Amino acid sequence: MRPVERASDAMAVRRVRKAYEQVADQLRELIMSGELKRGERLPNETVLAREFGVSRATVREALRLLTAQSMIRTAKGAGGGTYVTLPSVDHVSQFLNSVLNLLAAADQVTLDELIEAREALEVPAARFAALRRSDEAVVQLHATIPPDPDQLAPAEQFVYNSGFHTSVIAASGNAFLMMAAQPLFTILQTNLARSSLGARYHKGINEQHRAIAAAIEAGDARRAEQHMRLHLEFLRPHYERTWRYAIQAAAEHA
Repeated sequence: MRPVERASDAMAVRRVRKAYEQVADQLRELIMSGELKRGERLPNETVLAREFGVSRATVREALRLLTAQSMIRTAKGAGGGTYVTLPSVDHVSQFLNSVLNLLAAADQVTLDELIEAREALEVPAARFAALRRSDEAVVQLHATIPPDPDQLAPAEQFVYNSGFHTSVIAASGNAFLMMAAQPLFTILQTNLARSSLGARYHKGINEQHRAIAAAIEAGDARRAEQHMRLHLEFLRPHYERTWRYAIQAAAEHA
């Protein structure tokens, strides 16, 4: 004889999505399928509520969810309304950056995890950049390496450093690597930029950047990969020291 199923047990395994989530799902499908095209204006909340058979409040929540996902945007004033706008690489990268910042602040991710993830993304990015190099990408790489870092303020040097790594990732020709690696680099570089680093350190970074750029320009994928790995290993102790100082400072102000 089968045991009687309790109502509470049945409910526990039958999760029903909320109405606004279902509306958001349907609108998302229409956008991704191309039925709703980029730049197309959506009907107003009243019309959408009638078409979906839900309340205006439900439609409003669905639109807020899609806005947060950069699927739509809302404009005010003359010609205002809600328009389809598919997420770009920058949108996704910014979203990941915000999430990672929150996780790092809440101690949900460690420095080792961030560095490992960066190595897993930027090392192959250097390899792909060498394999897919273009004259324009090579020029951009060299433009991000200042001829004399001693003449620059620390903040300016960090701008060049950021530009170099962004250029390597862009030269890889892989949008996913750009989305995933850029937020990791931004978090680590922001923490490093808050520390006081000497001219010797910046000179070392510039020399390593030149080696990576030369390998990419030569189309030597293996050497580009090796130089990027060595470069990130060089950065690790500086990140570790800066990370410890940040933790100590936070504890002192708590």
